[in-house]
Amino acid sequence: MASFALQLSLISSHGGSPLRITASSNGVPFSKPKSGPAILELPLEKIRRPLMRTRANDPEKVKDLMESISHIGLQEPIDVLEVDGVYYGFSGCHRYEAHQRLGLPTIRCKIRRGTKETLRHHLR
Repeated sequence: MASFALQLSLISSHGGSPLRITASSNGVPFSKPKSGPAILELPLEKIRRPLMRTRANDPEKVKDLMESISHIGLQEPIDVLEVDGVYYGFSGCHRYEAHQRLGLPTIRCKIRRGTKETLRHHLR
């Protein structure tokens, strides 16, 4: 399944400001908050998993997510920390695995910027 974004700008005939409509390939609108983290599609191979997992993902949860993502798309982005251009995933392990198993090249991420010190703090 390919990902794409469509953005349309409509100009009101009443002189109002333009209306922008944005959608993604899975039907969930992209959003760019006025402040806070950005929401972007990232290639799966660009996301590193820095935390040592003490348990495997629940196969039933991954299977259920795969079915849901196939039908309605990813509803909640995974959380990613960007440090010096490198992306580290901190939540969304089941969603990430579901995307991998479905063969999807990208995943929607909520991206926060951080420093190496922030990353070290998360690894403790």
